[in-house]
Amino acid sequence: MATNKEMLSKGIKYLAWALPLLFMGPSLIYNAFMNKQNVWHYLVLAIGIMACIGAMYLMFLGLKTIMKGIFND
Repeated sequence: MATNKEMLSKGIKYLAWALPLLFMGPSLIYNAFMNKQNVWHYLVLAIGIMACIGAMYLMFLGLKTIMKGIFND
């Protein structure tokens, strides 16, 4: 049972793209809630929520791809 190196590296790339979003999303949400008097409040909040959702999706996709690469589905 050999691992698929290409699939494994693809999964790691997904996780690498999720890492900055994991830090950007909550900081954008925090920034939006601290600046409620600003007119850009809702836009920054929406971007922060989309970044968090994108990070979760990329983490799920990356772990799923890594598992496919390890177990050769």
